[in-house]
Amino acid sequence: MAIDWTPKAQAVLTAASELFYERGIHAVGVDVIAAKAGVAKKTLYDRFGSKDRLVVEYLSARDVRWREFLGEWLEKAGTTPRDRLVAVFDASEAWAKKYGGKGCSMINAHAEISDPAHPAYAVMTESKRWLLGVLVEVAESARVPEPRKVAEQIMLLHEGAIVMAGMQVGENVFARAAETAVVLLG
Repeated sequence: MAIDWTPKAQAVLTAASELFYERGIHAVGVDVIAAKAGVAKKTLYDRFGSKDRLVVEYLSARDVRWREFLGEWLEKAGTTPRDRLVAVFDASEAWAKKYGGKGCSMINAHAEISDPAHPAYAVMTESKRWLLGVLVEVAESARVPEPRKVAEQIMLLHEGAIVMAGMQVGENVFARAAETAVVLLG
């Protein structure tokens, strides 16, 4: 089912996105989303079919914004692998400050939706695979031995920084993680 992106459908997605991120997916019912969007519950179902589809659209839209956001940072970064790697961490810090005070929406959603059969599961995992692919490209361009392994190590640092920032544990976590990641590039 293709979504008819009317102003009301967009209002539903905007409301759901805010509520899902702030309160959690399972904690927010369609009644609350419809009320916040200023639409009838029937409108929500007419546009999205189900809450699960709305969750998919929320995560997909957030993922698209993140990819565009990171892409802009990578375009501005220097051409060296180190510059590109630091840009990933700098972009993540900027994103967290602007859009992510409660941590990563994909990690948060995964805490609630761990069933691979759920339609949102693929969105969450593909988002993380995409970022891992970016880091593999950086590691390959640095000509490190075992670039995939190094990229996975860097990803562990990155994801740990996201969790720490979201939980407000530690200081300068993205900069510190980036420093360690740069060491892995050699």
